[in-house]
Amino acid sequence: AKLALMAHMLLCLSRITHIYQGETMTHEKLSTDILIIGMGAAGQLAALYAYDANPDLNITIVTKALKGKGGCSRMVQGGLNVVLNESDSHEKHLMDTLKGGQYVNDQDLAKTLVEEATPTIQEMETRFGCFFDRNPDGTIHQKPFAGQSFDRTVHKGDLTGIEMISRTTEQVMKRDIRVLEECRAVDLLLDSSGEEVTGALLLDMRQGRFIVAEASATLVATGGGPTQYRFHAPGPEKSVDGLGMLYRAGVVMRDMEMIQFHPTGLIIPGSVVAGSLLEEGLRGAGAYLYNGQGERYMKNYAPDVAERATRDVVSRSAFIEMLAGRECEEGGVRIDAAHMGSEFVLENFPGMCKRCRQFGYDLSREPVPVSPTAHFVMGGADIDKDCHTSMERLFVAGEDSGGVHGGNRLGGNGICESTVYGRQAGKSLARYMDNNKSQPADSAPGMVDELIEKFTRPFAKENGEDAFKLRAELQECNWIKVGVVRNGNDMEEAVREIADLRGAAADIGLSGARPYNMLWNTYIDFMNMLDVSDMVVASALARKESRAAHYRSDFAEQNDDIGLFNSFMIRGVDGLPEISTKPVEFIYKTVEECRNYKK
Repeated sequence: AKLALMAHMLLCLSRITHIYQGETMTHEKLSTDILIIGMGAAGQLAALYAYDANPDLNITIVTKALKGKGGCSRMVQGGLNVVLNESDSHEKHLMDTLKGGQYVNDQDLAKTLVEEATPTIQEMETRFGCFFDRNPDGTIHQKPFAGQSFDRTVHKGDLTGIEMISRTTEQVMKRDIRVLEECRAVDLLLDSSGEEVTGALLLDMRQGRFIVAEASATLVATGGGPTQYRFHAPGPEKSVDGLGMLYRAGVVMRDMEMIQFHPTGLIIPGSVVAGSLLEEGLRGAGAYLYNGQGERYMKNYAPDVAERATRDVVSRSAFIEMLAGRECEEGGVRIDAAHMGSEFVLENFPGMCKRCRQFGYDLSREPVPVSPTAHFVMGGADIDKDCHTSMERLFVAGEDSGGVHGGNRLGGNGICESTVYGRQAGKSLARYMDNNKSQPADSAPGMVDELIEKFTRPFAKENGEDAFKLRAELQECNWIKVGVVRNGNDMEEAVREIADLRGAAADIGLSGARPYNMLWNTYIDFMNMLDVSDMVVASALARKESRAAHYRSDFAEQNDDIGLFNSFMIRGVDGLPEISTKPVEFIYKTVEECRNYKK
């Protein structure tokens, strides 16, 4: 069976030659049953569950990195929230999630998250070999995280993501699942109606060659990664690819104004890893935050819980302190864990201590400078609990989807979403393939040629605009005008600046060989960032109140009389977002129950 599958995969590859910009270019054509774009927790679990349901399926995973070495899932430090203790309950976890999201979550998605997390984490151990920290009696240890009414965060020290992704990568490699490494999707392919996804156009970054991947079903699970901001937590390969591709394909998107800024990103002047996280568990364990005047300022903003307030509150508080001129000399605020004892900090947070030491900080013995940093996109594709989208044959899981977290994600619910909805997607894909044996329709005539011409056009302008420079300008614009604190005037200016940057993007010039061309990939990244920036600012302008991660200084109060809605958008014929709103559906918990809930 394995040999037959390998032969089938080889037969599915063909080579086609075209001429672009006066240059002969060859692209390959690949056919697969299931195409999975992204190899984090959501993508890998989807592949594993789909394969285990039907080992005859031809499954292809596409990753920008090497197997198991990239993405945000691997970077997870803290852990994932799961109900395991008999003193805890799915009801409590659901209410914590709805309260954290300030009531605008999709309650069906949130309920699925908390209920399916329990069997998912058990299967992570029993089926895939993950092993999490233990209590003395052998039960899984769970630690405190901000915004939780119970200590329910399962972890492996403070390097949980490495444990999870290492084990799931091993499991993928044990199965007949094809992985295309250092390969990226640049756009989804559609049929002539524009309503059915037929696969994706890929770029093999090693060879500088395009691959047309035709698939009966496609899953987008790239992880959001809001690197369109000056300070950001995700790694360099993250560039909101999935969100940009989904938007351009015409998928219905939702709640794109909701960008989470993690409160404690490391300040590392001049480094590409500036903004990398000191995770939630540090504050959960008792670390303090101080401004430049030595004041423990969180007592002023959240007197009941102080540093254990939710991320939106802590980030906004730090940003306000910085705007008021009370920042530390490095430009942010400081987190201090030294009072808990160096031995405790070194034992419980070894990964963070090591990272701090690399940049001259001693987390166990002294305060460390931090700043809010763009971390997570709560918005994304509108999906149901089985990961279906508004388009036929297209599924989305993980951070590329929206609705689970509402207006703000609780720490520990992000990797929980990736694992739960990766599992959901895998099962859903297997069911879909059982019921839909036919191959997808052909891609729209000329679509592949048009896309290849679009993504190679800058090579005809070797002395054009600089993609790195334009990307930095976009990051600065978003940070200042569509960031932690927003207002209408700034955002209207941002709309114009983003439009100007899009105009300048048409004059970007590229040079050099196609294989491993960093400038070329930065150009593709930048185009995705522009599309996502358009969505975020349009959605943020439409919400004339403050709610959760979305804070407007010109509408500083949360207003439930006008704000209990979700924003939905599609890409208009002019390429700009068309927005509609719908009232939040309180199908399990009423707004009064959410509002009155006390953790």
